[in-house]
Amino acid sequence: MAATGLTPSKAGPSRPSAPREAAPAPPGGAFARALRRNLTAHAFLIGAVLCFAVFSWYPMVREFFLAFQTTENGEVSWVGLDNLATVFNDPAFWQAWRNTLLFTVLALLLGFAVPFLVAIVINEFHHAQGYLRLLVYLPVMLPPVASVLLFQYLYDPGYGLLNELLRLLHLPEQQWLQDPDLSMLSIVVASTWMNMGGATLIYLAALQGIPGELYEAAELDGAGLLRKIWHVTIPQTRLVLSLMLLMQVIATMQVFVEPFLLTGGAGPEGSTTTVVYLIYQYAFNFNDYGAAAALGLLLLVLLAGFSAAYVRLSRAQDE
Repeated sequence: MAATGLTPSKAGPSRPSAPREAAPAPPGGAFARALRRNLTAHAFLIGAVLCFAVFSWYPMVREFFLAFQTTENGEVSWVGLDNLATVFNDPAFWQAWRNTLLFTVLALLLGFAVPFLVAIVINEFHHAQGYLRLLVYLPVMLPPVASVLLFQYLYDPGYGLLNELLRLLHLPEQQWLQDPDLSMLSIVVASTWMNMGGATLIYLAALQGIPGELYEAAELDGAGLLRKIWHVTIPQTRLVLSLMLLMQVIATMQVFVEPFLLTGGAGPEGSTTTVVYLIYQYAFNFNDYGAAAALGLLLLVLLAGFSAAYVRLSRAQDE
């Protein structure tokens, strides 16, 4: 016997359910609601801004005022341009700038070109790139003191490895860090080895983003290795090369660690005295913080002007 109740197919039309009432909006405006939704992100952002303000922005502003002040017996007084005059009249000022520019030029010839060439070589390997990347980046992970101790052993005039090799080849031994003509070049070699890992990985990432069809087309046109690098690799990585060149100049103009640890800062006959080391001397050896701040301000203005001019020239070339 069939059930007497109505089946769903025979049931009458269902009544539309009453619309649910919208939940009441939380108190506050749109900004307050967005702030509550992103409270964690804002907390991290505020922390980062405070860190930058305390450890970066405040010292820069303080340096600007300190460059025009002097402190004697705990009393601060304004001296105008006297600190700049002190810096300009120091004979070590011009020598420090010459040494810094020499280091920058040598570092561009080695530290800018060598990582790019190493990245090109690693990019040709297809099965051992992970190990090669680790091998290249390993010096960056070493503490700078450990790397400096290694190069002190290599450059030692008595039992150093480099002079041992020269003896085996019956060549004259060299005073790598004691000779004013070789000290800066020796520091550049050490600095290149210590810092090339990061640049090499950046170049390698840029090289792996180049389409393989471009190299295949170049090979069909009969291009060799050098022509492929000149006409394909360099144009395709021009943006990365430009950025790394700017960063390289800014970093090398502020060199301090390598000369300070390898040659004590000044080096033989002042051959490794750099601008940043001279700032260190003014502040911590001469207790003249005003002159140190004035020299730091000069370096800041120079690097800012170079960066602005470089970016403007790069944009003009792109247009």
